[in-house]
Amino acid sequence: MTGVLADSQLKDMIARGDISARPAITPAQIQPASLDLRLGQVAYRVRASFLAGHGRTVADRLSEFEMHRVDLTEGAVLEKGCVYVVPLMERLTLPKGVQAVANAKSSTGRLDLLTRTICDGGTEFDRIVPGYDGPLYAEICPRSFSVLVRPGMRLNQIRFRDGQAILNDADLSALHSNTPLVNGPAVIDEGLGFSVDLRLSGSDGAAGSTLVGYRAKPHTGVIDLDKIGHYDPTEFWEEVHTRDGHIILDPGAFYILVSRESVCIPPDYAAEMAPYLAMVGEFRVHYAGFFDPGFGFDAAGGTGSRGVLEVRCHEAPFVLEHGQVVGRLIYERMGQRPDQMYGAGIASNYQGQGLKLSKHFAAP
Repeated sequence: MTGVLADSQLKDMIARGDISARPAITPAQIQPASLDLRLGQVAYRVRASFLAGHGRTVADRLSEFEMHRVDLTEGAVLEKGCVYVVPLMERLTLPKGVQAVANAKSSTGRLDLLTRTICDGGTEFDRIVPGYDGPLYAEICPRSFSVLVRPGMRLNQIRFRDGQAILNDADLSALHSNTPLVNGPAVIDEGLGFSVDLRLSGSDGAAGSTLVGYRAKPHTGVIDLDKIGHYDPTEFWEEVHTRDGHIILDPGAFYILVSRESVCIPPDYAAEMAPYLAMVGEFRVHYAGFFDPGFGFDAAGGTGSRGVLEVRCHEAPFVLEHGQVVGRLIYERMGQRPDQMYGAGIASNYQGQGLKLSKHFAAP
């Protein structure tokens, strides 16, 4: 059956050798609709971000752009503002009809850790064509915080699709009528639109609270990505407050905000976060964008989970208003229902979330 491949189908791909790795892939890497990718033993500091391009290998381009090598074996710091390329432990031998798309994991995006997948012959980031046979690499650029990494860390993930899986607007409307995808009116236009919440209350803050988000501080210490619930948020983040439902985004600054809508991904579907339109403002609203089957879903009729927005403003200060549509979810059919759902029996850090920093920080 065509669609996004589920966990059991990923296991079949691993058994056939379509996905291989040294050391072998572990069960913890297999998510309901994606596979976590692991960093290898060395990072190459490069002069600039690059794609291999038609007929070229990443190794070819590294010989052009490499500045020096960083041994990750005992742990090493990837410095803020620098670009690194890290060979991954996994490689692919894709069947002709199966394509792959990669994305940063949620915790990676919430640290403003720009992580993209590149491959031999690639002309796009995070997109791998059907029939690809070769290695995978992570391009990593820490934007707000320097980070300590080690081999085997999982910063990005990959999803596999057999055939056409994306729902058109008519199919999406029908799905919403049967299983509400948001807790309110659905804005459906080339996906399911979602907006920013700048009037938090209830479970996301005390009634009348002015806290609506966080802004990364410009000069901080290193974050060890193995340390969970360890860091004091006040050492790395400034609180963002508003009383009138709008904030001004500063160029170059990075913000953690939250969607106004609670969203739901039913068990037979997956979704990817995509930007809305460049014309609505000079900012980017996503760095990590996979939503697994079961995210925000409750068979008894739950209220869904908020989407955390990772926002970076570009050229000019921009006024962001409460309820402004800033992104959309692109829903895709699963090839089959996963054996496990997000938040059900697996380590899902963000089920039922509101405004929330990455798992590395202690609760405020």
